[in-house]
Amino acid sequence: MVTQELFGTTRGGVPVYRFCIENASGASVSVMNYGCTIQAIRVPDRNGTLTDVCLGYRTLAEYEQNNGYLGAVVGRHGNRIEKGIFQLNGTEYHLAVNDGPNHLHGGICGFDKRVWDASIEGQSVMFHRLSPDGEEGYPGNLDVRVTYTFTDDNRLLLQYRAETDADTVVNLTNHCYFNLSGEGKGTIRNHILRIPAESFTENDADCLPTGTVLSVEGTPFDFRESKEIGRDMDVDCPQLRNGKGYDHNFILDGGDGEKVAAELYSPDTGIAMTVRTTMPGVQFYSGNVLDGPVGKSGVPYETNMGLCLETQYFPNAMSCPHFPSPVLHKGELYAHDTSFTFGCK
Repeated sequence: MVTQELFGTTRGGVPVYRFCIENASGASVSVMNYGCTIQAIRVPDRNGTLTDVCLGYRTLAEYEQNNGYLGAVVGRHGNRIEKGIFQLNGTEYHLAVNDGPNHLHGGICGFDKRVWDASIEGQSVMFHRLSPDGEEGYPGNLDVRVTYTFTDDNRLLLQYRAETDADTVVNLTNHCYFNLSGEGKGTIRNHILRIPAESFTENDADCLPTGTVLSVEGTPFDFRESKEIGRDMDVDCPQLRNGKGYDHNFILDGGDGEKVAAELYSPDTGIAMTVRTTMPGVQFYSGNVLDGPVGKSGVPYETNMGLCLETQYFPNAMSCPHFPSPVLHKGELYAHDTSFTFGCK
């Protein structure tokens, strides 16, 4: 069942709607057409109690005022582009520099700050918008659809589709902050995480990939076997210093097909989550710069109180031609899926 309600009105006077997708067991996901934002995920803990595991705000005004991308779809290009510049077909494009010296998550008014069209389709909500040629500096008119489906087995499926009338770059992802102990219920440092990746991309001091690929072997970045997130987070390691914790792209094996990107578990609630994707990488961000915005439950979100697992093309790929390319050519279909399946242990 999908229900719809008015969530608020933007500063520009545009109404924003929240959609609640509830499955047969009563678990639910709430999404809204401002930024295609996931506002709540309520799934059962080991005692059967529905627990909201998604960070978010109570009001639309808070989403408009804050820049943490909580729960939003970011684009056109999620993550970082070096100096906000890329070359495509012999033309140099200049984007906003909004993260130190670099471009981040689509710019000043990216997809996370836009009101999308929305339609209900069975147990799904489909969001759509046309990003015009030149928006935030990107070439081509980009027709984008993002569909959220929540199934009876507590699987949240995100389907990203896009087409363009001119070659452009596209790297769509969702920036949901998870805390499987419950929103506002402490940090994620005791969560158990597995990322089946043999390597990750090296970051410079601005969290921008340098183009070098590093092995996880013998480093704090080895999550091939499940381990507590906080176990190695305070190790004196240049890469951890650069990110103030984990803020790195892990390289997934499995080619273009669907594969496991991560498995996460909270010993506090018993809630487990498996992430699967068709994308080649996943950014593990341990919430290092959450700096006190007050969340839905009235608790300020401090450092490490949520984590992101952003499935993606590698950041800075336009400056690193050996990385998988985020270029979408005219006439091609951008089609990637990511799912978050919840259970208990």
